[in-house]
Amino acid sequence: MIAGFISKSGGQLKVDNKEIERPGRDRAMVFQQADSSLFPWLTVRENVEFGLRMSKVPKTQRREISDRYIQLVGLSAHEGKFPKELSGGMKQRVQLARVLANDSAILLMDEPFGALDAMTRRTMQKELVNIWKETHKTVIFVTHDIQEALLLGERIGIMSVGPSSNITDIYHNTLPYPRNIASSEFNTLYDRIQGHFEE
Repeated sequence: MIAGFISKSGGQLKVDNKEIERPGRDRAMVFQQADSSLFPWLTVRENVEFGLRMSKVPKTQRREISDRYIQLVGLSAHEGKFPKELSGGMKQRVQLARVLANDSAILLMDEPFGALDAMTRRTMQKELVNIWKETHKTVIFVTHDIQEALLLGERIGIMSVGPSSNITDIYHNTLPYPRNIASSEFNTLYDRIQGHFEE
């Protein structure tokens, strides 16, 4: 609904006091499976520049923008590669660079690291925190992993069981970044949220 892909059944859903009625450039989606969102016939750079090209951004400016975000996500040596030549983590970085290049105010991330191995996932979590600090964008991140939510989130909304899910509780996470999963404060908050599910 936030992305504008489906209509809401009631209530209000606004960005900057404007009701969301359809997809918009102010909201960008990063999916769990990068394979389904990257164009396999385009290189890393061409994928990152795709939205800019559709918006008729001049070639020189596209290059400057794509350079910045390809470097930001750590893919500077890979801009000429095609998706089939990339690992899962690298594909997710391309997705992230592409939505950042389009300069959307809100990033909607639907379990983007769920299919990655543990080491790549941790690296991507750190990268996302660094990108968030640099760009100051609003990020709405869906995850089933409590530890991931605590590593990344400032506000953690707990959803009820579907099909008519809603947010039942919100936890405010004021731990400083980078967060230490071994700290007593981290584990106290983890236990509080875990207890919510065990109830």
